[in-house]
Formats: sequence, C-alpha cells, structure tokens
Amino acid sequence: MTQLALVIDLNVCVGCHACVTSCKEWNSSGWAGPMPDRNPYDADPSGVFFNRVQTYEIGTYPDTETLHFPKSCLHCEEPPCVPVCPTGASYKREDNGVVLVDYDKCIGCKYCSWACPYGAREFDEKNRVMKKCTLCIDRITDTTLPESERKPACVLACPTSARIFGDIHDPASEAALAIREEGGYQLQPEWGTRPANHYLPRRKSRIQIHEDELIRADNPLKKEGVPLPVPQGDTIDDVAW
Repeated sequence: MTQLALVIDLNVCVGCHACVTSCKEWNSSGWAGPMPDRNPYDADPSGVFFNRVQTYEIGTYPDTETLHFPKSCLHCEEPPCVPVCPTGASYKREDNGVVLVDYDKCIGCKYCSWACPYGAREFDEKNRVMKKCTLCIDRITDTTLPESERKPACVLACPTSARIFGDIHDPASEAALAIREEGGYQLQPEWGTRPANHYLPRRKSRIQIHEDELIRADNPLKKEGVPLPVPQGDTIDDVAW
C-alpha cells in the first residue's frame, strides 16, 4: 500500500517557521480550514496549528547546540486515533495512507486527542471539531496542478529543503532513499503506532576555516590580491559566527 509521508532533515532545519506560516496560510482557506486563532498575540497564545517547530538547547554551556524540531501529525500506519473515534470521523485513506478527519461526523469529543501519543490533534474551539495535518490532501491529489506543485505547502516553502515528501513504501522514492541511506528514524517507535513521518538525524561536521576565507568575497581589495590579514588580536577561534 502507498504510504505518503514527510521525511524531515534535522541537520538542515534552521527553525525559520516558513513551514508553519505556509501551512497556516494554505489550510486556512483550503479544504482543511478554517484555522482560527482565539488569542494569537498575548503571552499565552492559542489557536489551531497543523505544524509547529519546537526549539531545544542541547548540552551544557559552553558546549551547547540548538535543535529545531518540526512536529505535526505523523500519519501513523497503525494510528491509535482512528479506532477510538466513536463516530468514524477519524479515518485512514486506503489509497495513500493519509490520516484525516471528516468534520461532518466529528462531534469534538477529543477521544482522538487523548489517544494520540504525539499531541498532534488540534481542537477548533470555534467550530467545535478536531483538526490536524492533512499533508495538504487537496494539493497532493489535485491533478490540475503541475506534478512539481503536488506537494504539501510546508515542503514547497522550506528554504533549506529540510522536508522531503513521498511514498516511503516505494524503495526508489526520494523519501525512502533518504530514510535508508541517511539513517532515518521514527519518533517513539516503541509505542507501536508505526509513524510514517521520519526524521534524519543531525550529523557532526568539521570544517577548517582559513584566514582569507574570513574576508567577504566581494571585497574589492581581495579581488586585487591585496593581503588582508585577520585584525590584530583576533584568531580563527575568536571569530563569532
């Protein structure tokens, strides 16, 4: 069976939230919308978001690093939110594996939210129904769009290509190749939900910076071959990035 999913590369995600805003923009007026905000600007904001980016600091000062962790519905292959729904509003499409909610059947009981171990369900307090990421089902199944545009809004908006979309059951797909070749992993697989979305782990990289590389490439003196030493008292290790 086809299983569409996202593969997120944590090594190149910069936490810009382009995926969050593009998701909000597309789905607010799309098939899955609206996505209302009750209190979007104060100290304790609330609203409906299908995609969020959580930022963590790892390590102990001064050896620390920042991790940006995008999180949305994982479109589990064994979704616990589906069997607990008393009205059948939560369901998994057989043709592509996307987990969806039928708003006409949803009664807002929140059983699916309690069953989801990833906290991916959102309660629309205005319309009194449960909502979640749909992988932009109205885009990816729209045959009137060019094939290059039949991707979730978050994938098209990502400036670093940190998000890969495809069929993880197709061994030749870009998503499946990334999982297989770059050590893609599932979030909390011990829960038995078999999440379709995967993450690519962060990788340590070591580079050597030479003094002449610290000068802007468009510096006219550099183009003329004039020596440009590092300012007095600074070393390579002192330069702040």
